[in-house]
Amino acid sequence: MSNSELILVVDDTPANLEVVCEILGDAGYEVATAINGDRALKRVQAHPPDLILLDVQMPGIDGFETCQCLKADPTTASIPVIFMTALSDADSKEKGFVLGAVDYITKPFQEKEMLRRVKTHLQLRQLTKNLEQRVAEQTADLESAFTQLQHSQLQLVHREKMSALGNLVAGVAHEINNPLGFIAGNLKPAQDYIKDLFRLIDLYQKELSHPSLTIQSCVEEMDLEYLRADLPKLIDSMQQGVDRIRTISTSLRTFSRSDCDRPILCNIHDGIDSTILILKHRLKANESRPEIAVITNYGDLPPIECFAGQLNQVFMNLLANAIDALEDSNEGCRFADIQANSNQIIIKTELSEDRQQCMVRIQDNGIGMTDAVRHKIFEHLFTTKGVGQGTGLGLAIARQIIVEKHFGTVEVNSILGQGTEFIISIPVRAIAVKNSQGAICVGAA
Repeated sequence: MSNSELILVVDDTPANLEVVCEILGDAGYEVATAINGDRALKRVQAHPPDLILLDVQMPGIDGFETCQCLKADPTTASIPVIFMTALSDADSKEKGFVLGAVDYITKPFQEKEMLRRVKTHLQLRQLTKNLEQRVAEQTADLESAFTQLQHSQLQLVHREKMSALGNLVAGVAHEINNPLGFIAGNLKPAQDYIKDLFRLIDLYQKELSHPSLTIQSCVEEMDLEYLRADLPKLIDSMQQGVDRIRTISTSLRTFSRSDCDRPILCNIHDGIDSTILILKHRLKANESRPEIAVITNYGDLPPIECFAGQLNQVFMNLLANAIDALEDSNEGCRFADIQANSNQIIIKTELSEDRQQCMVRIQDNGIGMTDAVRHKIFEHLFTTKGVGQGTGLGLAIARQIIVEKHFGTVEVNSILGQGTEFIISIPVRAIAVKNSQGAICVGAA
């Protein structure tokens, strides 16, 4: 017989520990021990057991206090506790149950009774875990369904309120910057404080050549030399994290640039770079494929007069679709085969021959599309994705932004099985022109 459950036995009497450990060990259980409540609490934090057999009468904190501490901590509150005691009066038992114990084993121990009680409560523990897991899975399914519903709703609203996402992202970036500035501003003083403390410790060690056993024990327990070496590294890693968050925040602000009622001069490359960074998590390697390479070949472009926030939405949509196409082309392929023909997205920018148009080409080597699909992709509600995965609004909105807002063009070239290329062309300079309805639109200068 073999059991994987870990049982912690807590008793200040070595003879009792030996007897209980032998009984449980012979029954196939994994057993850990502690000789008092303090050690038991530390051991539980380091290696949480499936069940605790806890002596009531111990020096220091007794079993009742130990149980109370366990139940007060959310990380250990669910571990079942069985008291081992010679106290058989009703008041003691009631106190134990009030504190959260699940059972009592009376000394001297009866082997069969002990094993039956242990087995019963371990089974209850396992049933509880299974139930909690099922509840968690069902909750996750509901949350996933709710998330999908929210996503669909946002896509539908997106047609009329293109600036909503930009405003939200800008707000998030702003909120990030406040605590980020606080952390960044305090890291340097924290490093200085740490250096001062280490210098003080050095002086103490130099002048106090024979520290007490208590101090020596504390130094050994905290592993002072390791702490001295590792703490500066932790601070450095925090600084790297702050730098990374600051880069992401800058990209969010660039991506979400609020559009006014007329186009403004913008660096197109900044918008593309910010979009790539936001999609970075989808480009990374995973267990089924290598990293998707994004190759940028930027031309020497002047600032482009455009609605930057909306143009970034177009880049987001086209790059996300390119990633989807690459994922589809990887279906059924081995990791090595995908690596040999690596997934790529190539982004190229240039000026037209007359230098009046800005050209942006986004090309992937994904699954490609048929001529029939290619002729329909800009239609509202047309999608090749599965149910719940696409609304058919993304490319239609992208075309609307390029053609109606910027008086540009968007074309698509594709070969089934080889890949797809989108070609965007917008005027380098634009003028605000009021139409007969008083709206603001864009025309070539």
